[in-house]
Amino acid sequence: MVTQQPLATLPVPPEVLALRGQARRETTPCGGGDIVWHVWGTPQDGMPPLVLLHGGSGSWTHWVRNIEGLAAAGRELWIVDLPGFGDSASPPAGGDADALVQPLAESLRALFGPRQCDLVGFSFGGLTAGLLLAAHPELARQLVLVGAPAMGVVPQRQFALKAWRHLPEAGQIAAHRYNLAALMFQNPALIDEQDGLALGLHVANVLRDRMPRRRLAHTDALARALPQVGCPVHAIYGRGDAIYKEWIGALEGAYAAAAPDFRGLALIEDAGHWVQFERPQAFQQALLAALGAGAGAA
Repeated sequence: MVTQQPLATLPVPPEVLALRGQARRETTPCGGGDIVWHVWGTPQDGMPPLVLLHGGSGSWTHWVRNIEGLAAAGRELWIVDLPGFGDSASPPAGGDADALVQPLAESLRALFGPRQCDLVGFSFGGLTAGLLLAAHPELARQLVLVGAPAMGVVPQRQFALKAWRHLPEAGQIAAHRYNLAALMFQNPALIDEQDGLALGLHVANVLRDRMPRRRLAHTDALARALPQVGCPVHAIYGRGDAIYKEWIGALEGAYAAAAPDFRGLALIEDAGHWVQFERPQAFQQALLAALGAGAGAA
């Protein structure tokens, strides 16, 4: 049971501190500051860097349960704090996924030159990745979308979150626990497991979210962007994703209609929206299989 203390003072879990200490830190310019990149693993001959984009109100820690497994599989991981989140500066203009396209494109060119990456985007990061490759398709060898919104298949929003900034500290804790259960997890017991790892990460991330008025995720913006993405496109979702609920079955057809080179949808059982945290081994297996199949057929 996590101690009910003020949100801003929840301790950073030791395993997160250890992971952060193992990373190499790189920066690229963004407006009046920098985009911060956290790098694990070493380059492998013939293997592009694996770039991971986190979800809304998040940071690199959305991938905290996948870093060791993916690095052990031989991938060099570049996990960004997207502009406006985590340790990164806000984008020069705008407050939604489209405002991140140009800073990220310039960053990837600065980091990798003409080399392509394998690009993976979770939730808001998936929408961002789709918009990025629609505008700059040369940047990635393939694209994997994880729990991505904005595919235009749900008739109305499938969840409601509680406002929290106006509440006293105890009320904020309750609101954040409610929001995690409503949106992120199929099994809400995970919120308090590992000494409250999920809650602690979520709290640290939302306190540093400088882009709270995002709206594109509730449109069909990703579906409209994918026709311009020519590389192999894969999708991975938790079967219980709260963004889609009973509409999850419509996703495969929507992707097939939108992406010229759609390679398939993997649904992870017993998982919700934050699928890579809830079922890390199953997620990593699906991700590595998708990346391997796409690379072999590209």
